Amino acid sequence: MQTVVTRIVIVDDHTLVRDGLSEMLNAEPEFLVVGEAGDGARAVEVIAAKSPDVVLLDVGLPDRDAAGTLRRILDVVPAVRVIMVSVYDEPRIVQELLRGGARGYLLKTVSRQDLVAAVRAVVADDERVVLSVSRASMTQVHAPAPSEPGLLSAREREVMTLVAQGMTNGQTARQLAVAEGTVKHHLRNIFAKLGATSRIDAVNKAIAASLITGQGGDRG
Repeated sequence: MQTVVTRIVIVDDHTLVRDGLSEMLNAEPEFLVVGEAGDGARAVEVIAAKSPDVVLLDVGLPDRDAAGTLRRILDVVPAVRVIMVSVYDEPRIVQELLRGGARGYLLKTVSRQDLVAAVRAVVADDERVVLSVSRASMTQVHAPAPSEPGLLSAREREVMTLVAQGMTNGQTARQLAVAEGTVKHHLRNIFAKLGATSRIDAVNKAIAASLITGQGGDRG
């Protein structure tokens, strides 16, 4: 059976880092690095031209605007999975970038095995968020969201209520009379807002923050 190739763009201002990541990823039979860039503006150009599946984006680019670069990347290729790679182990930065649509945040000390696993994870699961940060940062990122009624929109609360009842994306879409892709989009936004990395994590955080009730139980 033919291997499905995951096309990757690497964005980092250090040539040696780009070369090392490229060599590492191209050693995997299902990965292909199709482009590189050393700054945010060039990154957007390369990604628009190549339409990769995954982008590895350095947080510390010279323009110091990782959130803005992330936003522009998602504007030109909305379906791309962007994994942030950074030397900064700072919960505030992690949360900001996850809310902005990043699908992962990895410290540059991450092992080759964990990097490869992270890329595979975000490709395999449209809702998966991958994190490799310190225990202290992880604790803060995963802390229950504050009880703010406006944290989730009314539609996002509807989606979470149905997810808490055990509904699949397809069942949720039919219940709300929307496309399944719309449900996935809502879930990605919810994950970012709550700092959640899975459906169960999102449900637990939404209940803890009193954004939904825990009365639904599993359907099945």
